[in-house]
Amino acid sequence: MPEITLPEPTFARTVRGEGPGLLLAHGAGGGIAANYGPILDGLAAGRTTVGVDFPGTGGTPRAVTPLTLDELADQLVASGVAEGLETFAVVGYSLGTAVAVRAATRHPERVTALVLTAPFARPSARLRLNAQHWRDLYAAGAHTALAQFLVSLALGAAELEAVPDLDAVVRATAESLPPGSAEHADLAARVDVREDLPRVSVPTLVISTTEDLLVTPDLHREVAGAIPGAALAELPTGHLPFAERPDAWLKLITDFLDYPKG
Repeated sequence: MPEITLPEPTFARTVRGEGPGLLLAHGAGGGIAANYGPILDGLAAGRTTVGVDFPGTGGTPRAVTPLTLDELADQLVASGVAEGLETFAVVGYSLGTAVAVRAATRHPERVTALVLTAPFARPSARLRLNAQHWRDLYAAGAHTALAQFLVSLALGAAELEAVPDLDAVVRATAESLPPGSAEHADLAARVDVREDLPRVSVPTLVISTTEDLLVTPDLHREVAGAIPGAALAELPTGHLPFAERPDAWLKLITDFLDYPKG
């Protein structure tokens, strides 16, 4: 496959650390700070870590056309190259796992490893309906209703029961929804990287969030089973490992990235 010409990087990006390259792809309705903030310093210890905010998140303007995986993957890779990185591992979370997989298959000369947390190759019927509902609630301006919906699905059962002030969590979630939420959810409803998975040729770790009600563990196992040689690790959290068990999540990622793969 001929090398694909990279676009001019236009997405806002966060850069931390020095050393081998590491790119970060966040989830729908998230952002680099929101999804990786609690573990960012740990990831950047000994690595040049570059994360991009997808359109409508952070400092990246909202998209005027539907998002595509190719665009997000190319922008992610272009941002790493713009920071002087020739090759890099890619860490993806939720929707960002499909972006990471697409980056690995469109730019195999640059991607050296993948870590995929709560991945899905394509949405199940339930996930597709949930993503469409997410999109439509945001587009209708029903942000409190959307926050209630997301909080009920995103936190693990025990974590949700332990929340001391659920109304405050819902308010904070509603206030933090990024402008690009509808476009992110729309892409999540359309994702299909099933044909990409057998073409992934780099060491890959799939981290299954085993109490996940939004992107369920059967979808994680489907991804792990379709990528040649992929390893599967389990993390007992809901869909938000950065909120529920950030230290354990960081350790799984860094242990894999630091382990010699030759």
